Amino acid sequence: MSPDIIPTEKKSPQAMLALAALGIVFGDIGTSPLYAMQECFAHGLPPDPVNVFGITSLIFWSLTIVVSLKYVLIVMRADNRGEGGILALMALATSGARRKRNGRVSLIALIGLCGASLFFGDSIITPAISVLSAVEGLNVAAPHMQELVLPLTVLILLMLFLFQSKGTQMVGNYFGPIMVVWFVVLGALGLRSIVANPAILAAVNPAYALDIVFHHGWMSFVILGAVLLAFTGAEALYADMGHFGLKPIRMAWVGVVMPALLLNYFGQGALLLANPEAISNPFYLLVPKELMLWMVGLAAMATVIASQAVISGTFSVVQQAMHLDFLPRFTVRHTSAQEFGQIYMPQINWLLCCGVLLLVVLFRSSGALANAYGFAVAGTMFSTALLVYSVARNIWRWPWLLSVAVLGFILAVDLMFFISATLKIPDGGWLPLGIGAAMLTIFITWRQGRDVVRAHRRIRSRRLEAFLETVTPDRPLRVLGTAVYLFSLRSLMPSALTSNLHHNKVLHDRVIILTIVTEEEPRVPDENRITVQAMGKGMWQVELHYGFMERPDVVKDLETYLMADCPLNLNETSFFIGHDVFVEGTHSLRPQWRGKLFLWMSNHAVDAYEYFRIPPDMVVELRVQVEV
Repeated sequence: MSPDIIPTEKKSPQAMLALAALGIVFGDIGTSPLYAMQECFAHGLPPDPVNVFGITSLIFWSLTIVVSLKYVLIVMRADNRGEGGILALMALATSGARRKRNGRVSLIALIGLCGASLFFGDSIITPAISVLSAVEGLNVAAPHMQELVLPLTVLILLMLFLFQSKGTQMVGNYFGPIMVVWFVVLGALGLRSIVANPAILAAVNPAYALDIVFHHGWMSFVILGAVLLAFTGAEALYADMGHFGLKPIRMAWVGVVMPALLLNYFGQGALLLANPEAISNPFYLLVPKELMLWMVGLAAMATVIASQAVISGTFSVVQQAMHLDFLPRFTVRHTSAQEFGQIYMPQINWLLCCGVLLLVVLFRSSGALANAYGFAVAGTMFSTALLVYSVARNIWRWPWLLSVAVLGFILAVDLMFFISATLKIPDGGWLPLGIGAAMLTIFITWRQGRDVVRAHRRIRSRRLEAFLETVTPDRPLRVLGTAVYLFSLRSLMPSALTSNLHHNKVLHDRVIILTIVTEEEPRVPDENRITVQAMGKGMWQVELHYGFMERPDVVKDLETYLMADCPLNLNETSFFIGHDVFVEGTHSLRPQWRGKLFLWMSNHAVDAYEYFRIPPDMVVELRVQVEV
């Protein structure tokens, strides 16, 4: 083989991953030009040359500092064994703090949960504002069709959510090429406008950005809150790192996305210099009239792709939160035999659908939704920066001075944008704030409720060693077969085993006490999957270890990993599961409504056998009443 061919073969997979990343990672930030520039002038700022240069410069330096410097160069280094995202980062940061024993584990976990909670507010707003802003191109392309904007938006979004159960695999290969076309068109439209008015290129001078910030007083925070819309979706670069890898995402950003975005924003600025009245819709007024309807169609496809990425991301965050024990179990269906990350969660999908459609009907325009957009993004970004600071100090071992110099600057920029986003709370920012507060309450209530239940079980459960001492060759009666008892507390006697002995007075020849352990890492290597302890008298204590990105497959993994230590015949095996029925008792969470919330979530969670993928015909459920 010729030496010239070798580099091509090595680079090809990276290039293909970069192409795929264009369709998944950059959909949200890639559709921001539809509304960001327009929104910057929507609060009374006149589109005169000074302000146009200032806004364009602010967008340029915000993309450079927040996306290129913060995310691409620094945050993406903080991967949790290749995985990214706010919960993966939280797990990494808490493990680092725990190793250093600095007592800040709870604070770090709270910061991560706040960021994850705000993500849910963003996940409801993004599809609504993205598709609305695209379809609103009809207001420019065909004013007589303005009345169709709302019903078309609802129809597109409804079809998108209906499609989720089919999975994204069948269209995934088209996402990348469509977004390539989108970014090429963005860049071409911007370049055409820049050529007509190249003076706008002076906006790369940061003095214009600083001038508009320092010469508008309190209004500067309103302006920054609008500029924030230009880089919504930056968190996806980090969140989707596990699917595509660091290098492909960096390649796509530096080689395609950032140049296209900057050309388009500078092109919109050049248009406003020549025609300030174009502020009514600077994005679509860049487009030649004869191509306007085609552009509306392309924008609609791009925003659907952006929305798809947000919906898929929401499924992933919910799955991670379930595995980390911050949410009850939901139904999870894998939609691809090849790609682990392609999942469908029907309850979450329809909750999202109802929320998104409700927003569209209530706000009715992307301009109105823009007031609600940005707060959740700014909050998540600020949480991410705080967690990365913890990782830099505890895991990377950065000196204090270096951490403050580099990450302190980034934190200051993020804090400035977060403060600006808080100004939107009265005009719509209350929506993601409310959603985030509700999700944080759910996270904490579920975790604390589970802690109460575990403490209650520790008090009431016998130790396995004490039970084994009572087992003799004659008592209790032994029956043929293997019984597997699922229980979360190691070394204690499962409630299902206690109930079985109490009611049936028998013990199987072979008894496996199985505990599922979720580690603070995305995936567990095969060699660390299982631990087995022989306890004697035909009993074994077994632990199956999973990462927070993995979904347990108990039967398959027991059959695969347990054979050497404890041969397992599945035809003679029954899985005994204690079906907890929670009732209010003396251990209720306070205030009382939190206890009722926990009870409701617990009694509506997906059954353990379904979640752990145990066939129903192998399961024996024993109801156990638990006071909370």
